[in-house]
Amino acid sequence: MLEFINLPDGQLPPVAPYSHAVRAGDFLFVTGQLAEDPDSGEVIKGSIEAQTERVMANLQLVLDHAGSSFQNVVMSRIFVTDFRYYDTVNRIYASYFTAGRYPGRTTVGVTALAGFGDVEIDLIVYCGS
Repeated sequence: MLEFINLPDGQLPPVAPYSHAVRAGDFLFVTGQLAEDPDSGEVIKGSIEAQTERVMANLQLVLDHAGSSFQNVVMSRIFVTDFRYYDTVNRIYASYFTAGRYPGRTTVGVTALAGFGDVEIDLIVYCGS
């Protein structure tokens, strides 16, 4: 059975046809989040620090709404438009997890992201017992 999870109307409005997350059995697949203002839907511009903090906060919104947390993340993918951002993104990303209990991860350099953001992160979350 699949469960399609979307935040309440007006919060992180989708910019394309997708759900914020999909639960499939014991797993939750969280759609890649950009540095989108949760109220306006506009991707914020500015420093990579501000963008990464917003991305992580958006992921937190989706996880909370789905009844989960960063502690259950088993895999993540990070997309960045410039690998000079790597250390900064890593520092902020790591602060959302317990040291030594980091999920598996792939980081990919890309030429562009939707909304012309500089960082996007998606998650796979285990929701079983």
